[in-house]
Amino acid sequence: MDVTRAYILLLTDPGTSGAVVEEVSRIPGVTSALPVTGPYDVVLEVEARSVSDINRRVLPQVQRVQGVARTLTCPVIRIS
Repeated sequence: MDVTRAYILLLTDPGTSGAVVEEVSRIPGVTSALPVTGPYDVVLEVEARSVSDINRRVLPQVQRVQGVARTLTCPVIRIS
């Protein structure tokens, strides 16, 4: 089975990035959650069966986490 990967960039409310990292790490499909500096505060690596599964199953759970202000989903593509 092929796995679809994506990076989800999170903008968090001030002072919440640590708690957000802990909470989103528990969501099924999230393989990595890292705090970063720059225009976004947290970067997630996620896996699912399809982009549609990411959008229907993973992303809504991420967006419900207290402290998540905005998300940007970047699906990984194959160039060949």
